[in-house]
Amino acid sequence: MSETDIQLNPASNESGSESLMPALKAIANPLRLRILIWLKNPRANFPMDRIIANPEEYGICVTQIQTKTGLAQPTVSNHMLVLERAGLVTSTRIRQWTHYRRNEANIAQLISELDNIIGTNDAPNNQTHIQ
Repeated sequence: MSETDIQLNPASNESGSESLMPALKAIANPLRLRILIWLKNPRANFPMDRIIANPEEYGICVTQIQTKTGLAQPTVSNHMLVLERAGLVTSTRIRQWTHYRRNEANIAQLISELDNIIGTNDAPNNQTHIQ
């Protein structure tokens, strides 16, 4: 498990939700959630005439995310850092530019853990009980 993996520990004495907090806080911000949604389908959401690398393999350049959001580059970089620290995106440097793509494995793990914690009672893997 790398340092960007979501740290989930449902067997702990905690409710299991504590380990999800960084990811949940990251996506609680509407802009960061919107960026994650855009990155799900980069070819549809960003102009492909300006890419320097395969968006599925390396992601989207921070400058393209900046252009789409209309925010300053340092602001966008800070948002991306929060998403990266939460394990929801990964970054790759290509020359002087940083490219970001979704960490699909961690996003799937987050969704699964949320389903285990707050999903319906008849969910097949509902083993986490909050008391």
